[in-house]
Amino acid sequence: MAQRDYYEILGVPKNVDKAALKKAYRKIAMKYHPDRNPDDKAAEEKFKEAAEAYEVLNDPDKRARYDRFGHAGVNQGAGGRGGFTMDDIFSQFGDIFGDSGSPFESFFGGGRSSGRQRTGGQRGSNIRIKVSLSLEDIESGVTKKIKVKKQISCTSCKGSGAKDSSSVKSCGTCNGAGYVRQVKSTFLGQMQTTAACPTCKGAGQQITAKCGSCNGEGRTLDAEMIEIEIPAGVEDSMQLSMRGKGNAGMNGGPNGDLLINIEQKSHEHFSRDGMNVIHDLFLNFADAALGTSIEVPTLSGMVKIKIPAGTQAGKIFRLRGKGLPSVQSYGKGDQLINVNIWTPKKLSSEETKLLEKLRDMPNFKPNPGKSEKGFFERMKDYFHE
Repeated sequence: MAQRDYYEILGVPKNVDKAALKKAYRKIAMKYHPDRNPDDKAAEEKFKEAAEAYEVLNDPDKRARYDRFGHAGVNQGAGGRGGFTMDDIFSQFGDIFGDSGSPFESFFGGGRSSGRQRTGGQRGSNIRIKVSLSLEDIESGVTKKIKVKKQISCTSCKGSGAKDSSSVKSCGTCNGAGYVRQVKSTFLGQMQTTAACPTCKGAGQQITAKCGSCNGEGRTLDAEMIEIEIPAGVEDSMQLSMRGKGNAGMNGGPNGDLLINIEQKSHEHFSRDGMNVIHDLFLNFADAALGTSIEVPTLSGMVKIKIPAGTQAGKIFRLRGKGLPSVQSYGKGDQLINVNIWTPKKLSSEETKLLEKLRDMPNFKPNPGKSEKGFFERMKDYFHE
């Protein structure tokens, strides 16, 4: 299959300048970034395709050859992008996405880090916790204070890992840069990449005398009380994150993130269907036949509803706006009240006699008309209201 034109891939004109080229590449790369498209091979190929186009067009010499000779001018074979790995892309173009290498922002504004760092110590690991919420918590939003056992920055050395300021020297391998340059041979030709220095792990410095409190690690084990603001409308199994609230990094590296997994508690009165809450109401036969007013629970307290005479089992009453809000802060669901007719399992002799009299009376013989809807028709009405 013929390769696509690089300018077409990035959606830019042939006279595009470097700033506009970078902006166009970043937009496409963010769209097809693997963090946003997990296990999506098609998106991964588009991500690599955009990186290939940017790598050529961003280099003046390669761009000139490409403009004159097309793909043949930059040694493009028919094999595609097989040799262009994700590590190559992030190591060469990591600055396009920011320090973490990932554009995907969490709900709280923090991004996930793939561990690719150019400078600084080793990043701390993420911490996962589970928070159980009632439907009432979810309806209003809630603040939780949770004690988390974690690695924190050492107070003695302030996270440096060194005994004192004189116990640190510039790394001899990378001359304090924190990274080393490497030249790799790829299908595009020789490619210069950068990687964290193997000697100082990206810190740019080496410790000559370790801190006695943390043994040079720059962190110690402790517990921290963390206040977590959980927005209204979250769902079961949803994951939120708080940037920098995970384990402290080593040797002054950035903290990991705190990942909060939401667990919805079962409720005595309600089940959930997206933004709607469902309540099963059990009526005795007399109330259903004669009609009545009855109090039902909602997430915000009891409300009284009117039950019309002749209410059938399976009737669904809707209380507008009594459901759950959207986590995106628009709209609110409803409360659906599903009517069940309670049939007694045991009867006294007097009750049996009364029902025997009613059994054969004309109005007690089932005679459904067109207005009496079956289960599937009721479900259609429910989903189309």
